[in-house]
Amino acid sequence: MERKELETTCSRCGSPFRIHPDFTYRDRVSENFPYIKKEVTLGECVTPLLIRDEAAFKLDYFQPTYSYKDRGSKALISFLAAYRKKIGTALSEDSSGNAGASITAYGSAAGFTVNVYVPDSAGGPKLDLIRAYGARVSVISGSREDVRTAAMNDGAFYVGHSVFPEFRDGIRTLSYELFLQYNGKLPENIYIPTSAGTLLIGMYEGFRHLTESGEIPRIPRLIACQPDLMSPIRSALEGKPYVSSEKKSLADALVTERSPLLVPLLDILRKHGATITVSEEELMQARQKLAHSGIFTEYSSAVAYAASIKDKNPGKKLVILTGNGLKNSFHR
Repeated sequence: MERKELETTCSRCGSPFRIHPDFTYRDRVSENFPYIKKEVTLGECVTPLLIRDEAAFKLDYFQPTYSYKDRGSKALISFLAAYRKKIGTALSEDSSGNAGASITAYGSAAGFTVNVYVPDSAGGPKLDLIRAYGARVSVISGSREDVRTAAMNDGAFYVGHSVFPEFRDGIRTLSYELFLQYNGKLPENIYIPTSAGTLLIGMYEGFRHLTESGEIPRIPRLIACQPDLMSPIRSALEGKPYVSSEKKSLADALVTERSPLLVPLLDILRKHGATITVSEEELMQARQKLAHSGIFTEYSSAVAYAASIKDKNPGKKLVILTGNGLKNSFHR
């Protein structure tokens, strides 16, 4: 069923809508997003690709709000700005940190007010950043799903980044950027920090577009990386019920237990990837190793590096680093 306007799921089957380009890839990135009439921009850049012997690292936290989420926020807010008369000027969002800051920054730049709902575990620099961009912040006790429900019942227009297809679609720019940085010769294995799955699904859609356009021969192996303490994707792939851990992982951005994108995410992983989980000790060691080599990233990004160390699959490795290390405290 085709999407009519602002729906996020199909009324017939309940599946989340996905944007599929019906034209060949263009090197001018903006031309790959014809539904965006006027861009809302905060000065995004091509982020660094650091190639080392053991792996390559995409430092995607070199974005205006210090996380990869700006790729999705730019596309989503640019799209919604054209519907201002229909949706009003107030937006609501649920986020553990990075998405809240990003949506608020782009929303504020576009003239919206933004209400962000966060779990009671949120705090520190991420929460400070959300408030600094002008959001009204509401702290909700309970599960991540309770936070989402509160945001949806706010009364403002709900722009949940895990359900709006434009947010995921904005992540296609990361795949295009890597394609150009590698001159079309992409590594075989790409390690992706994964929570709800917006990053992995968005990258898949970009690589699929490149494949269908004849620019690359195949989609790289996409590895969903999670901590052992928050690993619902592994449970789902193994056909086992997921049991929540009483302990909290240091990877505080990877907190989704019931992703609304789980079905398409599992389909992608079964065909084009895998999942790897890591212990808290492996996570701490990976982050420290990165920091001692000059790369300072948050724990939720270091999950991907820790997974790449564990993985014995042959081929070159690329680790996607998604959030700046200043966003959480450093454990030695």
